[in-house]
Amino acid sequence: MSYRALAVLLLLAAPAACKKANSAAGGGPGGPGGFAMPVEVAAAIRDTVVDAIAATGQIEAIQSIELRPEVSGRITDILVREGQEVADGTPLFKVDDAELKAQVAQAEAERQLARQALERTKQLIAQNASSTSDLEQAEAKSRGADANYDLLKTRLDRTMVRAPFAGVIGRRLVSIGTYVSPQTPLITLQSVNPQHASFDVPERYADRLRRGQLVSFQVAALPGKNFSGEVVFVDPVVSLPGRTILIKARVPNNEHQLQAGMFIEARLATDIRPNAVVVPEDALLPMQGSTFIWVIKGGKADRRQVGVGVRTAGWAEIQGGAEAGDSVVVGGGERLFPTAPVMARLVERRRGVPTGQESTSATTRPAGGTGGGAGAAKDTTKR
Repeated sequence: MSYRALAVLLLLAAPAACKKANSAAGGGPGGPGGFAMPVEVAAAIRDTVVDAIAATGQIEAIQSIELRPEVSGRITDILVREGQEVADGTPLFKVDDAELKAQVAQAEAERQLARQALERTKQLIAQNASSTSDLEQAEAKSRGADANYDLLKTRLDRTMVRAPFAGVIGRRLVSIGTYVSPQTPLITLQSVNPQHASFDVPERYADRLRRGQLVSFQVAALPGKNFSGEVVFVDPVVSLPGRTILIKARVPNNEHQLQAGMFIEARLATDIRPNAVVVPEDALLPMQGSTFIWVIKGGKADRRQVGVGVRTAGWAEIQGGAEAGDSVVVGGGERLFPTAPVMARLVERRRGVPTGQESTSATTRPAGGTGGGAGAAKDTTKR
């Protein structure tokens, strides 16, 4: 080979040798002393977190009745219309009372005669013209006449059927002229304000249930509306075969939007933590049964193991591993390794919670076991 050809080969090989040498020295991206890796970070924040049990149920009237008359007779007057709101004691139906009025008048006359006979007997006793037994008989007859009058007067009063509580009239089942007895249903009546939100939760949550807990819920028939109430009843008996516990919450219903039978999706708050640390959910890295996050400190990546609590609407509560204000990696963490140099770009994450309302995007875990279809969820709430 000529001297000129050898010189050309050496010149061509020199750049490749330099590149290989640089690579071996760690000059490539991600190597020790190499270029910083671009990542996206967001700040861990403090927020109020609510542990909640999620379940489905329905709206129930606190009081509901199918009214029946207390006396027999024909309906002579209907004093309300279907769907009307009535107060306690409002007259609803009138049963024919002509016969009872006559009986009351007769009983009143007999009562007067018995009282007069008693007075005469007392006068005769004062004159020693009558015996003690005569007085006792007169007193007994007077008391019997009074009782008979009171009985018939009560029956006469009951020919007017009245509302036993305030509520809304339902479907009417009789018409004018219908002959009714105490077994004949006349009309339905339900209370409307407040109402009960009723639902079942699995028995494994029994130690977390108590009166006074807050319940928030949505109604399938009223999308976008949020309602809340307070637990007033926790069933002391576990229902079989589902092994669930019945819960009832008292809910204001001033606008009469909630109707008995409506389907609800409820969340029962069992614990409130006002200073929990939460991070965007995409900062969590599940690995070998544990969960980790990348925290940026001094321009380098630090992998930390965390416990995960409440999850909702793209955010998660963490226990340990980070404090409020720490920068956690939410994008580009797949190629990171401990102490890796990074070039962080801050992305702003906002929690989308309706003003003054609890988040409606609860992450629900199936109840499992014999939970009767109820689920368990964990919610977070920004106050």
